[in-house]
Amino acid sequence: MPSPGSRGSRPRSFAALRDLPLIGRVADWGMGPSSASRRTRRAGARIAGLKVTESICPFCAVGCGQVVYTRDGELVDIEGNPRSPINQGTLCPKGSASRQLVQQPGRLTKVRYRAPRATEWQELDLEVAMDMIAQRVIDAREHGWQDIDHHGHRVDRTLGFAHLGGATLDYEENYLIKKGFTAMGAVQIENQARI
Repeated sequence: MPSPGSRGSRPRSFAALRDLPLIGRVADWGMGPSSASRRTRRAGARIAGLKVTESICPFCAVGCGQVVYTRDGELVDIEGNPRSPINQGTLCPKGSASRQLVQQPGRLTKVRYRAPRATEWQELDLEVAMDMIAQRVIDAREHGWQDIDHHGHRVDRTLGFAHLGGATLDYEENYLIKKGFTAMGAVQIENQARI
């Protein structure tokens, strides 16, 4: 029987094939740093020296993993996390654009309010806006409260307000919203994720 390196033998593994001069050289072309394209090398240089933080995309309840790159506390880039079993490094268009939640120049950072029949917006302090919302919820509850329905059944509810949640709410937030609105007597509570 010929030895593994002689002419008449058939190598039994890839490692044995790599020992052959021509095949070994071809195999090395596709591996290691020499195989990286210029674009890949530039991408590595782009994130060199940045702080890397693993995070979760805030846009929906799927929970895709993100990698957030910062320099001195300033957001530089956000990418999909390849270690995430959920999205495996990919992001939907919303997740890919989540950097705009922080850095989009047209992003509103103050409470804007337009009174009924007014033509202009005005800026409000957050505390004033929250007090206005709380008062409107109380008024809607008082004016829309039902002790009994039109069949005479006891219902103890209000149809004066409802809640429609967005897809950025996670399970815990939805749980608290459901409990809070139910405690106020609301029965019309829904989430965008189910619609």
